Amino acid sequence: MQDNGTEVTAAGIARLAGVGRAAVSNWRRRHADFPKPVGGTETSPSFALADVEAWLRAQGKLAEVPPRERVWQQLAGHPEGPLTALGHAGCVLLLIHDRPTLWLEASAGSDERLAAMLPAALGQVLDARFGTGPERTVATPTGPRLLPSAPLLRGVAELAAGPGARKTYEFLLGRHLDANPRHYTLTPDPLAELMAELAGPARTVLDPACGTGALLRAAAGTTRPGQELYGQDSDPGLAALTALRLALSTDAAVRIAAGDSLRADARTGLRADAALCHPPFNERNWGHDELAYDARWEYGFPARTESELAWVQHALARVRDGGGVVVLMPPAAASRRSGRRVRADLLRRGALRAVIALPLGAAPPYNLPLHLWVLRRPEKAPAQPGVLLADTGQFAGEGRGGPDWRSVRETLLDVWRDFDRTGRLDERPGLARCLPVIDLLDDDVDLAPARHLPPPTATGDAARLTDVRERLDETLRLTARLAPAPPGPGRTAHHRPLTTVGELARAGALVLRTGTNGGHARVPVLTDHDVLTGTGPSGTLQESDEDPVLTEPGDVVVPVLGGGSVARVIDDATAGAALGRNLVLLRPDPAALDPWFLAGFLRGTANHRQASSYASTATRLDVRRLQLPRLPLDAQRGYGERFRALDEFERALRLAGRLGEQLVRGMYDGLTDGTATPG
Repeated sequence: MQDNGTEVTAAGIARLAGVGRAAVSNWRRRHADFPKPVGGTETSPSFALADVEAWLRAQGKLAEVPPRERVWQQLAGHPEGPLTALGHAGCVLLLIHDRPTLWLEASAGSDERLAAMLPAALGQVLDARFGTGPERTVATPTGPRLLPSAPLLRGVAELAAGPGARKTYEFLLGRHLDANPRHYTLTPDPLAELMAELAGPARTVLDPACGTGALLRAAAGTTRPGQELYGQDSDPGLAALTALRLALSTDAAVRIAAGDSLRADARTGLRADAALCHPPFNERNWGHDELAYDARWEYGFPARTESELAWVQHALARVRDGGGVVVLMPPAAASRRSGRRVRADLLRRGALRAVIALPLGAAPPYNLPLHLWVLRRPEKAPAQPGVLLADTGQFAGEGRGGPDWRSVRETLLDVWRDFDRTGRLDERPGLARCLPVIDLLDDDVDLAPARHLPPPTATGDAARLTDVRERLDETLRLTARLAPAPPGPGRTAHHRPLTTVGELARAGALVLRTGTNGGHARVPVLTDHDVLTGTGPSGTLQESDEDPVLTEPGDVVVPVLGGGSVARVIDDATAGAALGRNLVLLRPDPAALDPWFLAGFLRGTANHRQASSYASTATRLDVRRLQLPRLPLDAQRGYGERFRALDEFERALRLAGRLGEQLVRGMYDGLTDGTATPG
């Protein structure tokens, strides 16, 4: 159904056409027939989606608006805002999932009939899924509120016909979260799954600061039928969206309440089997003044600066005896003097079982190595209490790709299960050890793992440094052999006929694709940082309904942010990776374009300057405007061989630099920690 009322911003137009926002600004200036604004502000105008779609198609810049892009634009431009639109869409998707015949009956006819019939149908499903108690966060929308959403709801239903209701909602919610990154604190799926496995199987699970529901969703994948998921969040709108997300992704009973769990706990009588929590960090206004005599502070009243220790004790108070608790904590919580009394009592009574340091980049804030605290509500005083301390910093990924989650998970679960089963652990230098509680009960009660773990053995370090030195010598010799000879003289650039990437795409000489934020495939992701640094795929995909763009040998990948003149040709080792965000993939027709010729000319500094737009904080590349000369294929291959040789030389230089840095750092560490001597 055509929706004539949906508006789209310049950013939305850029997404529809697969270009940067600078290109949309250029179109508005250069084309008198570009659609006029119909709303918004002078600095951020909005345009009628139908008019924009028609103009893009007439200009050959758009074949057809993908259904999910149309639905997203309808949602983002909803008159009552995207949160209301997401709520209505989630309710209808749950109806389609649980009672498809009710949806078919309600949707047959006009929008007015749809809005009139939906509340009764939705009421049946929502009551069955969320109960009828006063704490229910998902209210049944009324007919007048549903009427403006009718075109969106029909589009959502059409979209769900393919991938299903759950994946459709994940796609829409994921796009909303990506569009508002500062409003939400996300728990990455690999971390959520690790926390759920550390807590162990549980029939009833609580998350008192559930946010987007990542932890409860991960817990739902580890246990048996008849499960109950309890959550609470201080944002009522987010609590409703999370309840719908969980109802669509699991058959468990979902009970999500709105409100601050510390000040207005909705689960005072609950004794769950397990609790998972990613609390807000460093909150001074957590209720210190009004909660001084609360019964939850069994291990000591937390200081005003120790909000995280309040969340730890709240979670322990809401699980049964023997119930597991896993909390994501800032590293300072393990050593701040203001929290030492609470930490000491958690240790003495056997409640704190493990403190695990995660690699950098595990979760926001990404510049800190966050900790996991694994706790268990004591059933009886431990006979020989011990605490597991572990540090997985060695598994940090390069750049922004995130940690090596597979290694983190396998290593930690192996260590934890060994310790949890026996109460002991053979020391693993640099990784994990079990310490008696008495050894930690000093004046500081410092639980930071790095301060208690023995360093890797000196023999291992010496052997590793010798290996690094040998690899560096070999790489330097290779670099000398690959150093290119000076190029021969050529004609000036203005004598060569030029074409652009956009013209080549329209002519069919290449296919242009942009990276996605998520996908349904479990494959490594080539990030923009990987391309800039010449490293292998290091990212992971968030689960969504988007189809990831998978690389193939001969593809050329170009970052669109940062201003660097970079283009990478995909080889057999990198092929099959998903294309990450802020990347554009060019797939040349081998009968028309040599990939190395294409990549080499795209790296020209002057080429990048004329195709880039500049903002106050970033430079964005419009790949369609990049130029290259019109040459026959044989001539392209001559250039391509030279560009390939330059690329090989560049990679050798990068490897030599990395090996040199490893050698220097290792020598400094060895000399300062005593594992090496000057002689």
